Amino acid sequence: MIRFLSLLGCLACCGSTLAAAEPTYWQDVRPILRKHCTVCHNERRIDEPDVSAGLALDSFEVIRKERKVAVLVPGKPDASLIVTLLTSKDQKRAMPLDTEPLDAAEVETIHKWVAAGAPEGMKPAMVEANPGVPVGTRPVRKLDVTFATKAALPKASPTPGPIEFAVPIGPLPPVAAVAFSPDGKRLATGSYGRVTIWDLSTGQPAKFLTNVLGAVNDLKFSPDGKLLAVAGGQPSARGDLRLFDTTNWLLVHSLGGHLDTVSSVSFSPDGSKLASASFDKTVRLWDVKTGQVLHAFTGHSDFVYAVAFSPDGKWYATVSKDRTGRVVDVATGKSSVTFSGMDQEVLAVAVRPGDASVVTSGFETQMHWWNPLTAERLRKVAGPALATHEIAIDGAGKLAAAAGGDGTLRLYDLKAGDKASAIPAGSPIFSIALDPDGKRIASGLADGTVKLWDAAGARLLVTFWSGRGDDWLAVAPEGYYSGSEAILALAKWKAGGKPVADRKRFSALHDSAALGQASQGLKLNEPVLK
Repeated sequence: MIRFLSLLGCLACCGSTLAAAEPTYWQDVRPILRKHCTVCHNERRIDEPDVSAGLALDSFEVIRKERKVAVLVPGKPDASLIVTLLTSKDQKRAMPLDTEPLDAAEVETIHKWVAAGAPEGMKPAMVEANPGVPVGTRPVRKLDVTFATKAALPKASPTPGPIEFAVPIGPLPPVAAVAFSPDGKRLATGSYGRVTIWDLSTGQPAKFLTNVLGAVNDLKFSPDGKLLAVAGGQPSARGDLRLFDTTNWLLVHSLGGHLDTVSSVSFSPDGSKLASASFDKTVRLWDVKTGQVLHAFTGHSDFVYAVAFSPDGKWYATVSKDRTGRVVDVATGKSSVTFSGMDQEVLAVAVRPGDASVVTSGFETQMHWWNPLTAERLRKVAGPALATHEIAIDGAGKLAAAAGGDGTLRLYDLKAGDKASAIPAGSPIFSIALDPDGKRIASGLADGTVKLWDAAGARLLVTFWSGRGDDWLAVAPEGYYSGSEAILALAKWKAGGKPVADRKRFSALHDSAALGQASQGLKLNEPVLK
């Protein structure tokens, strides 16, 4: 019977292939839209005009839906937006926006499909829900994520021992970007399709930005704190680079042109320029005020992973998958020197204030220091054991921090001959930032959390998490916690490894004020529980 049904299925497929003189939605059009369009134009983003322009193309039903301006008029390609936006000569109107146009064959397929009356065709047996969001990035709230604390119920308690609680919010997308504001009062964190602005005076989110495209790979505040650059995009399709006004969080510029995801950004010291590195093998230099490209550097032969401006703003340094680093002149867009001799991909670069020396690292286990004028290697010191994903240096040039793929946060005292220390973070670190005074360190982890550290004492201050909607959570190692009502309602408590049903026993730990103090670097008192 099973073989008979399989045979029927094969014959049906063969028959439909032979008989299909016209393309159909499921077999021909949907794959094109998913590749080029639905990451922006989907129902989930329909209320975010900065991303979707109010247009959704992620299902057959929504495409056929009647509107004032028709997305689809079966049999009339020239009256259907789904065709005219692909063939428009107006660059501000033509889709996909700010990237390479569709192949002529793909456009012709969509044109023929509309002309044939837009047939639906045979729907596959299994169709992923929520198209437009890549597999592996969709949060599924099924797995418990556990937050351990140093707080404990006393020995006289029925369940004595260390307290931990879990919430079913996993698996979590990694936090690939963190950035302090110039005044140190805010922390921006980025994961897939989401940026959270944390108010460090309260330890709570002040703003969620979701009108970003795809992965968020880097975040940078402008030197005056008035702009936030958000870099990311859709791998192998288009880069996304957006500038937001930090007073009202409105979009100021959407800087298009990169043909692959944007991996790193850096503002010039005066804030007038922005450099963006991309997997499309280029670095673009932008005029921040006008949003225009000043030059595009094409000297690398592979992905450009990171970029960092010099203290005087006259040059920037880059590193690449091609195992080199470059120094690029801002005025000419030409490379002046090349850092070479590295055996593996170079992922991270930073420039030290003061002497303008350049430090690079990556899959090698060393941190390399370079003279930017001569490309002489000044020294090399041990780095994280697995990989260095990002390097940060404080404003005074006294402290450097490296984000370790081995799950360690490496600190280097630059005034004491690169004296190093390693702090275990519990998960690979993808992103790192130092506050302006070099007193706090923010680290974005592969486990989907952000950990804030005291730099002097290598002490964990608070752990942040931000999810979909208004969901968030902040936990201090002393046991104090705060979060959105929906998340706290899901919490499951344990003490000494045993479940505790009575939530009232932990009421003293629910302390928003304590989280604000911890976020500012203050040491908290140990809680007393009964």
